[in-house]
Amino acid sequence: MKRLHVHVTVADLDQSVRFYSTLFAAQPTVLKDDYAKWMLEDPRVNFAISARGNAMPGLEHLGIQAETADELTDVWSRLKDAEGPVLEEGATTCCYARSEKAWITDPSGLPWETFLTTGESTTYGDSSMIRPSGDTAEASACCVPSAEKIAAAAQKAESSCCAPSSGCC
Repeated sequence: MKRLHVHVTVADLDQSVRFYSTLFAAQPTVLKDDYAKWMLEDPRVNFAISARGNAMPGLEHLGIQAETADELTDVWSRLKDAEGPVLEEGATTCCYARSEKAWITDPSGLPWETFLTTGESTTYGDSSMIRPSGDTAEASACCVPSAEKIAAAAQKAESSCCAPSSGCC
């Protein structure tokens, strides 16, 4: 079976190895002074492209798509252990699909999305939680929040007693 290769430049290798080892629940299969590689069988890859708005070409975000609610719960628990604020967006519409979704950024600021697709949509998206009205630059891109929005939303959720999707408030 072929495997998708994704290479990301990072600012701090040690910090990034800790982050990705936590996110993937696996240690690198190759670790050098300036390089680390994970050969993963799970997750498989969902690769998408879009041409919307004024977004710069290049890597927009990476993600892990769960196939069941239990898998999503497992991935979300690893996000919470991965040394960064997590934005639990919950139920949303993005990229012509309905899903349950959470976001985190890696130590270099690259957005990571974790999601479970729950259905199709006839619209591109409605992620109002991460895009305030009038934010046309971000609204024209995919439904990716900036690192600042992830941190601010996560901090707001923590200070209001819980994350939006937990239902404890």
